[in-house]
Amino acid sequence: MSDSAAELKDILARARRESWARHGRKLTIANPGMFTVYGRKGRYPAVSLTGRSCLLGCDHCRGRLLETMLPATTPEDLLELGRKLAAGGQHGFLLSGGSDGEGRLPWAGFLPAIERVIAETGLTVTAHVARLDVKTARALKAAGVRQALIDVVGHERTAREVLHLAQGLQVQEETLRSLAEAGLEVVPHIILGLHGGRFLGEEKALRIVAGLNARRVVFVVLMPLKSTPFAGAEPPAVEEAARFLALAREVLPAPAHHLGCARPRGRYRARLDALAVEAGVNVLAIASDAALDKARELEVEITQADTCCSLA
Repeated sequence: MSDSAAELKDILARARRESWARHGRKLTIANPGMFTVYGRKGRYPAVSLTGRSCLLGCDHCRGRLLETMLPATTPEDLLELGRKLAAGGQHGFLLSGGSDGEGRLPWAGFLPAIERVIAETGLTVTAHVARLDVKTARALKAAGVRQALIDVVGHERTAREVLHLAQGLQVQEETLRSLAEAGLEVVPHIILGLHGGRFLGEEKALRIVAGLNARRVVFVVLMPLKSTPFAGAEPPAVEEAARFLALAREVLPAPAHHLGCARPRGRYRARLDALAVEAGVNVLAIASDAALDKARELEVEITQADTCCSLA
């Protein structure tokens, strides 16, 4: 084993010990959405309020991530879909969608339907909120939305150049203040390598999250998607991503750490998953064989949850 590999093993071991001391020697495997993994089908799909439409056009997505979501572009569509999902045995759904040119989703027109579908069906509903003011944040909480998911970035250039937010990080600060005032649970997401595969501001993002008193934090990794400006980008090296997960445990020792479903597939995912388990990750979405093998090797107790990883 090389010196650098031995050093990484040591760093991961320290993070793992801290995780186990706080959260137990456990790993929850989340099976979200409509995926079937090892014979288990997820019961928590994502729903887009804008279909495939997004005016903001972030460089890492350009609306591609909306293509796998169930469309519900009118309040009537959302109510009908919610009833159908409940009748089909789903646990709930994630509300998302494309943004307008200023980073907002069309929440106002959907609020009565959101409240009604939750009241009628008892489904758990979470929301990837994008840009929010305090009035809308309070309305989402009053409607019964359980969690607010938000991508946290740490560099002004990324906010402006990748996410195309003309006001930069001010938009993020505004939204986080609004969520805090509304008392809606915040589940911060940090995208490793968001700036075209480079680390830029991720450590600052950790410090921002440290000020939120979040119960859980989700880490995902840039996926170079076809028909986007980052189609030819390389995600961060697996070892670099693993080191960041270990650093995150040092900066954020108390929250549960989740590795979300958005991460490169194939050999990259297998290698990262195994290292994440070594780092003591608490929740892992759509686990690879390598993750399960490493968990068994470390004698970690494995449980399953057929929901979005933010709820597991």
